[in-house]
Amino acid sequence: MKIKFNTLLVALISFFTLVSCHDDLNQTPIDPDSTTEEDVFANASQAKGALAKLYASLALTGQQGPAGQPDISGIDEGFSQFSRMLFNLNELTTDQAIVGWGDPGLPDLHGLSWSSGNDFTEAMYYRLAQEVSFTNSFISNAELLADEEVNQFIAEARFLRAFAYYNLMDLYGNVPLTTEISTELPQQASREEIFNFVEEELLEIEDQLADSGANEYGRVDRVAAWALLSRLYLNAESFIGTPRYNDAVTYSEKVINSSYSINTTDANGNGSAYDELFLADNNTNGAQKEFIFTLNFDGIQSQTFGGTTFLVHAAVGGTMNPAEFGINGGWAGNRTTKSFVNKFVKTNAELNASIGPVSDWGIIGNSTPNGWADPDTDMYEASPNVFKIFTELTEGELKFRKNDDWSVSFGGENGNLIPDGDNIIVETTGRVVITLNLNNNTYTIQSIYESLPDARAMFYTDGQTLEINDVSTFEDGFAVTKFRNIDSNGNPGSDSTGDFVDTDLPVIRLAEIYLNYAEATLRGGGGNASRAVNLINELRERAYGNNSANITSGDLDLQFVLDERSRELYWEGLRRTDLIRYEQFTTNQYLWPFKGGVKDGVSAPTYRRLFPIPNDLLTINPNLTQNDGY
Repeated sequence: MKIKFNTLLVALISFFTLVSCHDDLNQTPIDPDSTTEEDVFANASQAKGALAKLYASLALTGQQGPAGQPDISGIDEGFSQFSRMLFNLNELTTDQAIVGWGDPGLPDLHGLSWSSGNDFTEAMYYRLAQEVSFTNSFISNAELLADEEVNQFIAEARFLRAFAYYNLMDLYGNVPLTTEISTELPQQASREEIFNFVEEELLEIEDQLADSGANEYGRVDRVAAWALLSRLYLNAESFIGTPRYNDAVTYSEKVINSSYSINTTDANGNGSAYDELFLADNNTNGAQKEFIFTLNFDGIQSQTFGGTTFLVHAAVGGTMNPAEFGINGGWAGNRTTKSFVNKFVKTNAELNASIGPVSDWGIIGNSTPNGWADPDTDMYEASPNVFKIFTELTEGELKFRKNDDWSVSFGGENGNLIPDGDNIIVETTGRVVITLNLNNNTYTIQSIYESLPDARAMFYTDGQTLEINDVSTFEDGFAVTKFRNIDSNGNPGSDSTGDFVDTDLPVIRLAEIYLNYAEATLRGGGGNASRAVNLINELRERAYGNNSANITSGDLDLQFVLDERSRELYWEGLRRTDLIRYEQFTTNQYLWPFKGGVKDGVSAPTYRRLFPIPNDLLTINPNLTQNDGY
């Protein structure tokens, strides 16, 4: 069942230490007269309510929802919710997302040009620091209860604290390490010390957590600890300079051999089980079999302008119909770049080589690569009298010619060829596949993105351009349709107003661990290469609906795994970390539109691999040192 995080929790969290945007050492109870620590921890049943607050603090932002009575004062509740910040810092800074809004500091994220006072990097730090504070307080109080059930609650709280510290280490590097409530100014720990703490915590609690799949939906079990260790070890060389790929393989195997399984249920009958993972009933439609750690959302009981409410609303705009996404309107903000879209298709040269031999027919015109000048752009013979080409078209006109000779040419309109007819007006631009069929004298010009065989390619293209010329224009860049507030039967979520979303957000799911295993194996982790291929093919068979896109061991290399992670896990909060691990985040080894604030992309200083420590904390605590470059 879902844990419902509602306003009944107000009385249960009055004792928690709060983290203020202006003074993170303030320890102010929300309502000091409402209840006491003794009331909250009177027994296991009461303690469970306080545990719910720890989970809720990653999904929600305060005691009222969607705003009012915030847990952290001084920052906007809507934009400061944890997973919304995770998207902003780990996706918006990459090739997978770009936003059209101009809120101060927001465009700087995609441009890799944020300052040390950026509101969004500060908001994430405070949100994670709050989770550490809440978990520390819970653990210290719950330890006073000699109860076996409460011991499991404590293990869950320690997991959530380790998860918060994992993200602090990933995003900010060297941060204070505190495991108890204190008025002393904390010392700054090294990244390696934080790494060691997260590792030790997860290893200590794995046997104290519930068995695989034995906990309530939305609460973690020991597989979550193994999965986070898999992620931790995969990034160890990037984080602390020490490879731990053998350990990454070991803990990935533990997860893979657990009770969790890849969802293959196509509940809505659309031929794909992938989209079930991101629908409003993903807690019951079969997707939950794959979810190891989720943030739970309910359009009635847990309202927030972050979470999946943000992911759904912000991705809808242009000519998109909000009702198809189970909402009352789009916010017209987030899209993606052509660098990510093109992860789902081969290059034009590769696609053309797969058609057949070069033919005598070609295309010419100001919309074609060679313009009106000779030679024509050659087409390829797909079958007798049928010719195709994958190419790029711009606005303009074209004709078909044989042997670069005007004596045999075709114009046409509405898909019908006309010998020596008028020029064909090009209405479909960008990457296209053009077919010339001389058996029935027809032609087609089709965007190659309209019918991609990979079900994970969830894009809206009508009225959207692949190319981004103006970041502030929603129609520049393809829209992403991955997250929806409709169930497997097409029904909207529980909030009849269409404001808030039911879709749960997988923070860790089994597919990631499959890919962790494959990558760690390739990096020398001692895994089985054949098994790595089989695991990836399991994901690809779900994506394609058959084995037509299966790979062999010869296809499996590190770049392929990185691209497959992009195709499988986009907009799930992992991309920045992946690119850093592959040395592609700040370098010119991989450029994407508006990386570094330049249309074609430029490299950025290496210090951008970390975000700055909030300036307010540096003022308050002289023990802290700012990250290099800020």
